[in-house]
Amino acid sequence: MRFRKLKKQSKVKSQNSQSDKKDVLYARNVDRIKSFITDMFMIYTPILYLITYVVMDGKDEFQSSTIGPLVAVVLYGVISVILLYKFGQTPGNKAYSMKVVDAKTLQNITLLQAFLRFISFLFSATFVLGLFVGFYRKDRRSLHDLLSNTAVIVVDD
Repeated sequence: MRFRKLKKQSKVKSQNSQSDKKDVLYARNVDRIKSFITDMFMIYTPILYLITYVVMDGKDEFQSSTIGPLVAVVLYGVISVILLYKFGQTPGNKAYSMKVVDAKTLQNITLLQAFLRFISFLFSATFVLGLFVGFYRKDRRSLHDLLSNTAVIVVDD
């Protein structure tokens, strides 16, 4: 086969794959931030409250403890991973009509992907730079999305 025909075929294939991806509407960064704040209030705050006032004797003991905040983050992670695996959404994502899906297949993510996404989010949030990656990409995927091969898309509920 001639080189021109091969090149033309590859262009047609790449255009077809790009046209398939254009149908996907990626969630806006502003909505992702709002969703995260909503999750903090709906999931993480009650966990902190229960650990501080039910398990421990109050805020002074919680602040001096190293295991209290660790347990809170682990519980938040477990709840978040289970929700993302089972439904593809946390309460914040549902409130803003977003869903976390596999970046290639646009299907629900696996348990391993959900776990890897949470762990890599902790590192991205620690170094802050990983969170800003999404502001410079067309598909708005942050570092933790790239590492776990996930994407946050807009869904119609």
